[in-house]
Amino acid sequence: MNRALLIGTALVATVAAGSTWAAGRDALSIVGSSTVYPFSTVVAEQFGKGGTFKTPKVESTGTGGGIKLFCGGVGVQYPDIANASRKMKPAEFKSCQAAGVKEIVEVKIGYDGIVIAQSKKSASFPLTRKDIYLALAKQVPDPDCSDCGKLIDNPYKTWSDVNSSLPNRKIEVMGPPPTSGTRDAFAELVMEAGCQEFEWIKDWKKKKEADFKKMCQTMREDGGFIEAGENDNLIVQKLLSNPNSLGIFGYSFLEENTDKVAALPVEGVTPDYDTISSMQYSVSRPLFFYVKKAHVGTVPGIQEFVTEFTSEKAWGDDGYLTKKGFIPLPEYERKSVGEAARQMKTFSP
Repeated sequence: MNRALLIGTALVATVAAGSTWAAGRDALSIVGSSTVYPFSTVVAEQFGKGGTFKTPKVESTGTGGGIKLFCGGVGVQYPDIANASRKMKPAEFKSCQAAGVKEIVEVKIGYDGIVIAQSKKSASFPLTRKDIYLALAKQVPDPDCSDCGKLIDNPYKTWSDVNSSLPNRKIEVMGPPPTSGTRDAFAELVMEAGCQEFEWIKDWKKKKEADFKKMCQTMREDGGFIEAGENDNLIVQKLLSNPNSLGIFGYSFLEENTDKVAALPVEGVTPDYDTISSMQYSVSRPLFFYVKKAHVGTVPGIQEFVTEFTSEKAWGDDGYLTKKGFIPLPEYERKSVGEAARQMKTFSP
């Protein structure tokens, strides 16, 4: 067989393989954050109504779980887009690269606040991040000698044990699992911030950050903190059945259940559209989705879905996503982020 025939045979095989790859799936596969899920689902439904493309399949797997699936490789068996309620970690990016997912497009879509909520039937009370850290950490500074550099197993049973100005209510807080981006953001924005109120722990961050994170982010396992999975509906049901309990979830879900639950103020600020978009609320965070560029042009509709999501009719100040509790980026940022996304500009952390 001569060289030209060999090349031609290889080319036909490559094209055939590509055709089979494309034929394997005719709708987008989107996984990831439970916080971004309702927004992504609404965009997917609007996108499907256009009639040109099938409605994308959107799954709520948690940010960490979604990125792991996304970074599994290139091909029809792997997702096209990963929703995330935090930025992709450098280690996750390296995992993607190692699996052949070389070009990734990051799209920052808006803001969200992590709320500490309870049943509307319960009396409200203010919290600080230090209060929350002391209530939920597995180990805390010895209350008999808080500056001695000694951690003990969390002894606090009630909120008034943590802070005498707080109510005499049992500490029982339901929150997301470690695979959740909400959990990651909560650990950083609340637990670490509260932890650093103790100078000797703050100093550990400079000495050995891994030890610092372990001290601050490890949650108690004695019933004070309860992992409730990725299902925020379950948390709301538990709050209604137990008025003394608190729940941790995204602001958008609070907006959907304002007839049932209310957020507690943190550091004197109650989460709402204005306090989150201005980052005045201390537990505010950006939201993202990530696109696998290698799938663009192979799985139909990826480019068009990104265009739909970043259109003013979707993510604008008066877009249809705001009805779901979505908090848009400022107009100038939407313009630059949207343009980069539509041009499929890749990123690296």
